[in-house]
Amino acid sequence: MMNMKNNKFRNLLAFLTFLIFANSVSASDPTKARERAIVLNKVVFEKSEIENPPLRMVEFGIRYMPTFSGLDLNAYNGDVVKGKVTLRQGFGVLLGLNLNNHIGVQGEINYYKVSQNFRDLNLDNEINIKYINIPVLLSINTNKAMRVNLNVVAGPQFGINVGSNIKTTGTGDGENIRAVAAVKKGDIGLAYGAGLEFALNENHTARLDLGYRGFYGMVNMNASNSGSDTYNVIVKASRKTNAVYIGLTLLF
Repeated sequence: MMNMKNNKFRNLLAFLTFLIFANSVSASDPTKARERAIVLNKVVFEKSEIENPPLRMVEFGIRYMPTFSGLDLNAYNGDVVKGKVTLRQGFGVLLGLNLNNHIGVQGEINYYKVSQNFRDLNLDNEINIKYINIPVLLSINTNKAMRVNLNVVAGPQFGINVGSNIKTTGTGDGENIRAVAAVKKGDIGLAYGAGLEFALNENHTARLDLGYRGFYGMVNMNASNSGSDTYNVIVKASRKTNAVYIGLTLLF
């Protein structure tokens, strides 16, 4: 009889101990849950910040821009010589402002040289014209904060002729007349293009740029030529170019 009482007492004590432990665990669960939620939110936020870093509003870049262009030229007798498309080296810098992840504006300063060879009056001629191009472009992006971004750009471009010359070799036919390259000092047209940007670091502040740039001029290139013993080889035509580029852009 005494043993039965002792067993009941031990069972009751064990049951009370279990209730106290269960109540203690239950009471501590909300705190632990909140702690786990804080840690989880921090991890998610840090991961999201790495994958989608905050927008950097200002960007600066440098570019190498091989440029394709061709010039139609006037011969001595007034015939038009169709020029071949030639490849020349170009270089540029850009400064951009990102209004949000999808829209921005950018200004550029690009340099390149147009070159064309032609033969007239049994003389070999090489014409060279150097330009500084200043496009002001609206940029539309898939998402500037992502690791890979596709953009399209368009806007006006202002061109400045910084020098033109003709190199002539050969004896010729004895005509007392020479070719000159009379080119207007400036022009304006439409610049357009598209590109791909690849982030090179975790914060996406350094990017590799690859893309295409086209230009369609709206102003005739040729200028008046006052020399009586000269003729202008530049025809009445606007300037047109196509270029590809590779560059490095930094965002701040």
